[in-house]
Amino acid sequence: MALAQIEHLSDEQQNCIDNCFEAAQASEWCADECAGEGEEMARCLRLCRDVADLTTQHARFMARNSNYSEQLAEACAGACEECAEECSQHDHDHCQVCADVLEECAESCRAMMA
Repeated sequence: MALAQIEHLSDEQQNCIDNCFEAAQASEWCADECAGEGEEMARCLRLCRDVADLTTQHARFMARNSNYSEQLAEACAGACEECAEECSQHDHDHCQVCADVLEECAESCRAMMA
């Protein structure tokens, strides 16, 4: 993998980047599906959109070795946890998949803070 040549990234950081991009994809999918579900899914949709933005931003900051990565890791983990909690309350497949992916992302972001 070409990205393996980014020398400043540890395996843990590369895993977090991968998890962030996966979380962004799952969140965008879930938000799109929720948009067609009616007003009762508005909170889920909003949280998913926040997560998609935060996770992609965090991944980009890690890739460039930004001094703000740790602060973004905290925000990203918190948003993933809140959104996963919301998604897990809904029976839709897209919400359940999203919740699982976001829980994993939150864990890897928390590891970046340690």
